[in-house]
Amino acid sequence: MNTYLKLAIVMLVASCGGGGGNFKAPRDLDNACSIVAQRPAYLRAMKSAERRWGVPVAVQMASIHQESKFVGDARTPHQFALGIIPIGRQSSAYGYSQALDGTWEEYLKATGKRRARRDDIRDATDFMGWYMDGTARRLGVSKADAANQYLAYHEGRSGYARGSHLSKTWLLGVAGQVQQRAVMYQAQLSACGRA
Repeated sequence: MNTYLKLAIVMLVASCGGGGGNFKAPRDLDNACSIVAQRPAYLRAMKSAERRWGVPVAVQMASIHQESKFVGDARTPHQFALGIIPIGRQSSAYGYSQALDGTWEEYLKATGKRRARRDDIRDATDFMGWYMDGTARRLGVSKADAANQYLAYHEGRSGYARGSHLSKTWLLGVAGQVQQRAVMYQAQLSACGRA
């Protein structure tokens, strides 16, 4: 096989998305059908997590949109002392699901997925399903309730149980947006036959 053909195959495989290094967000994040048409691996991963954990695809999509805007290697911004001296990131959140180091370690231990990566859409959606399933079991939050699942995801289950979110009007607004986006994504996926 000639070198150009090998290079073309490698580039084609790399452009397919899903895991393995294509961290760029799809275009038109307001259109679920466009997202899954550009990144079919996203829908496969979310449907797999839905089958395993019972969290609807639209809830996963809306949460990932809020957390990372579908950027696989997303990180929190750097913090600066005196406005100019970098002192590290705001948190250890990383990847599609913006999972924190400690919570990711819990997931790896609970599921036995030692090789899972936060920048792999399959692992990120499985993590999100695992976390939201735990929230439903421990706190009674419906897996279809995107707003309250997001609040528990953002604040942690203990924080949510204490009501830490109730004094954060900005966060309640964000959770409302996640809920609206989940409803929108569900309607779009139904309309294009991907639900």
